[in-house]
Amino acid sequence: MPDFSDTTIAILGVGLMGGSLGLAARERLGVRQVFGFSRTRRTLMRALELGAITDQASSIEEAVATADFCFVATPVRTILSVSRQALAASRAGCIITDMGSTKSSLMAALSADEERRFIGGHPVCGSETAGVANAREDLFDKATYFLTSGRGVEPSNYERLHGFLTGLGARPTAIDPDAHDRIMALVSHLPHVLANSTMNEAGRLNLDGREALLSAGPSFRDLTRVAGSNADVWTDIFIENRRWLADVLKEHAAVINGFAGALERGDEEFLAGTIAEAAANRDRMLTADQLEPSDLFVVKIPVPDRPGVLSGVTVALGNAGINIDDLAFHRISVEQGGVLSLVVSGDDTGHRAVEILKVLGYDAVSIPFSNAEAG
Repeated sequence: MPDFSDTTIAILGVGLMGGSLGLAARERLGVRQVFGFSRTRRTLMRALELGAITDQASSIEEAVATADFCFVATPVRTILSVSRQALAASRAGCIITDMGSTKSSLMAALSADEERRFIGGHPVCGSETAGVANAREDLFDKATYFLTSGRGVEPSNYERLHGFLTGLGARPTAIDPDAHDRIMALVSHLPHVLANSTMNEAGRLNLDGREALLSAGPSFRDLTRVAGSNADVWTDIFIENRRWLADVLKEHAAVINGFAGALERGDEEFLAGTIAEAAANRDRMLTADQLEPSDLFVVKIPVPDRPGVLSGVTVALGNAGINIDDLAFHRISVEQGGVLSLVVSGDDTGHRAVEILKVLGYDAVSIPFSNAEAG
C-alpha cells in the first residue's frame, strides 16, 4: 500500500460523501491535511468539528493550491464547471475527480488536455440522510467505486487514484460512462422514482375516512425508505440522466403491465416464477460481498504508449466482472510503450483476463501473485 500520509487533498462540497471521504482519508490513510470548500461557513465549521477536514478554504483556488487530489462532491449539474475551476487553479500533478452519480455528459465535455488529470468517480454507497453531520469513515467499506477515464488519461494518475481509493476500503471498478449511467438509472435512480411516486400515491388515497398511509406496514416503509430525499440533489440527478432514466421507466412500465396482465388472467405460474426469480437474484446480490478471492494473480500486459489504452483495458475487464485490486504502469519509452501490471482475484480470473485481452490484441500473461512477488 502506498504511503499517503504526506498527501494533501481538497474536498469541494463537504456533505455526506465529501465529509465521509475526508474522515476515511485521515483515519485510514493518515492524510494530514484536508482542505474543505463549501457554500456555507456553517458546513465547514461542522466539518472541522467532526475532523472531516483540517482546514477551511474561502475559495476553490485556495482549496486546490497545494492539493495532490481534489474530490468534487458538489451537485451533479455543477460538477463540470467546478472541476474546470479546479483544473485551472491546481498544480500540474494534482488529480481531479468527482463523486457524482452521472457520467456520460461530464466525460463527453472534457477536452483531451483535461482528460489527463480528470478521472470520473462514483462511490456506490450512501444513505437517505444527507449533510456532513451524517458522514462516517466506514462509508466506502467494500463499496463499488466506479471510475470513468477518458482516452487521454495519464496512466500514473489512474494508478495513484486507484491506490488511494483502495486504501479507503473501496473497490475501484472501471466502467464506460454510458454503461454507468444506464446501470445507475435502473439500480439507483429508478428506486427513487418508485419511492416518491408510491409514497405520493398512498398519500392521496383516503377510503371511508381512512388514510392509506396510516395503514402502511414494514414492506411499504422499506420500499419508500428514500422517498423525499434532497429535492435539489435528486432533481439534478434525474435531469442529468434523463436519457437513460426515461428508457428504464418505460421498460419498467412494460414489466408492471405484464404483471397486471398475469393477475387478470389468474396466471399463477407466471406470478410464482417471477417471485422465485426475484428471490434468486436478491440472494445473489446479498451474497456477492461474501465471496472471498481464493487466489491472486498478476496479469502483465505489454502496451503501446498511446491515448485510450488504459481506459480500454480497464473498462473491458470491468465489463466482464473482473475487479482490479491493484495496478501499476511501467513506461519504457514512447516508442516501446510499457508494461501494465494488474492484480486480479479469483480461481480463474487471471485466465479469463488474458483471454479477454487477447481478443483485444494484447499479448497478456497471468502468473500467480506469489510467483510475481518472489520474482
